[in-house]
Amino acid sequence: MAGTSGSDTVRWGILATGGIAASFVTDLLEMTDAQVIAVGSRRPESAKRFAERFGIPRAYGGWKELAADDDIDVIYVATPHSAHRASAGLCLEAGRAVLCEKPFTLNVREAGELVGLARARGRFLMEAMWTYCDPVVRRMTELIHDGAIGEVRAVHADFGLPGPFEPDHRLRDPALGGGALLDLGVYPVSLAQLVLGEPDEVRAVGRLSPEGVDVNTGLALGWNSGAVALLSCSITADTPLTAAVTGTAGRIEFPRGFFHPERFVLHRPGRDPEEITAVDGMSGYQREAAEVMRALRAGETESPLVPLDGTLAVMRTLDAARERLGVRYPGEDAGVAAATATATATAAGEGEGEG
Repeated sequence: MAGTSGSDTVRWGILATGGIAASFVTDLLEMTDAQVIAVGSRRPESAKRFAERFGIPRAYGGWKELAADDDIDVIYVATPHSAHRASAGLCLEAGRAVLCEKPFTLNVREAGELVGLARARGRFLMEAMWTYCDPVVRRMTELIHDGAIGEVRAVHADFGLPGPFEPDHRLRDPALGGGALLDLGVYPVSLAQLVLGEPDEVRAVGRLSPEGVDVNTGLALGWNSGAVALLSCSITADTPLTAAVTGTAGRIEFPRGFFHPERFVLHRPGRDPEEITAVDGMSGYQREAAEVMRALRAGETESPLVPLDGTLAVMRTLDAARERLGVRYPGEDAGVAAATATATATAAGEGEGEG
């Protein structure tokens, strides 16, 4: 068991008090092997209100105070994207395991720093990419591995919200890591890379808002094998939210909501379409929390379902796409893309050093 509670119960701390934190806690409280014991916010009154709302015994008016609580086994980080590096890093340095919301960080440099820190300290760290924990998606990868659709040749996926979002909304705020790509595009990219690995070529086109974030983006990813992925994301249009993985011997189609699917349809020549489901009675938040708790009990420092090297690879793709779109966030230097190799090498090197 990862904690010191003397039971199978995993004790959670929650860092941030926004809508996604509330949704996560609502689902977490339904899990009998999880206990939420503390919440932290930069504003004491916000932490207190959140604690009262969910019956959480401890409320901290600061990230440092939450991270210092030795009764916590793992902290869920739900701050805005731009604060992931600082908040998750603080928790890791204090000795806490961390589940950090997607996108993992603003860029691969920050991601590499977090991964390096976790590996150097021997602490568990995982991106909250619930798609990878979904049993339907896991079944898809099994079928592909078994050759059910032959060799994968193409991935198509989209994620768009209709808006309109006002200029002061977080999705349009560069200081909060706004834009369609990091908030929504991370899902199509993650699906494509789950199936095909890291692309050898990244192309991107899109439209930027007056604030300088992308609002409508298309990606074309290419692999030396000849496979391609055509992906899109938008905060100006309600796209189908569907996905398809096509191989030389068939294809897999996900209906609306591909990023947390309940089913998919397997199409193969000469056969009737097969609808495949994998119901476990859990929500997306519960699945990722369950994977964290399983890993902690097993003494693992990262999840095989959401490996840190995979998270770094997705961040490299997102960085490359932003370079082509011309999106820069406050505080980023001009060498974000050039830092990719260095950040990845640092993370890998520190991990090896710790054995």
